[in-house]
Amino acid sequence: MSTDNKGSNGLMIFAIAALMGFAGSYYFTQSRPDNAPSAPARVEKAAQDAAQARSEPKTGQMAAFVTKKTPEALPDIAFNDASGKQIKLSDFKGRAVLLNLWATWCAPCREEMPSLDRLQVALGSDKFEVVALSIDRQGVEASKKFLDEVKAKALKLYVDATAKQGTALKIVGMPTTILIGKDGLEIGRLAGPAEWDSEDAKKLIDAAAK
Repeated sequence: MSTDNKGSNGLMIFAIAALMGFAGSYYFTQSRPDNAPSAPARVEKAAQDAAQARSEPKTGQMAAFVTKKTPEALPDIAFNDASGKQIKLSDFKGRAVLLNLWATWCAPCREEMPSLDRLQVALGSDKFEVVALSIDRQGVEASKKFLDEVKAKALKLYVDATAKQGTALKIVGMPTTILIGKDGLEIGRLAGPAEWDSEDAKKLIDAAAK
């Protein structure tokens, strides 16, 4: 065999070996069992998803939901639970809250309350709570009777018989519902009734609870 042929054969063997090495390297990279994002990357991705969900145009049941360009601080309103114990809005910090303001004489409130109750059943946890706050001047008994009538069994009773907290929150009509993030800042609000256990609403709330 000539020297030229030997050289050609050597180059061919080298080229084949190089290709096999490249293919082996590519297969190893593609089949790595540990190719999941790191913990910091997952946290960053979750934050990005939540921000995107807040900024997306709302459709369906959430079409009337008005998102704050930047989450805003709320006054630390105070109200009472069923036993008369004073509760502050800041007591819920660390979990997302859907704060719904209603009254017994409000027909749209009666219409939407069952959906809020179903939402609490579906998503209520140490990360999220529906806080249905009655600002009815008739107080605890009338508010409890209302919840019993609409068969809202999962919602806790919260009452502000002074009705001053609605003014502090700049509520202009009822029902009004405010979505609050885990940091206690308002994400946005919706004036009027809505189906709060709809998929549109759950998507919005899931983003807030991340």
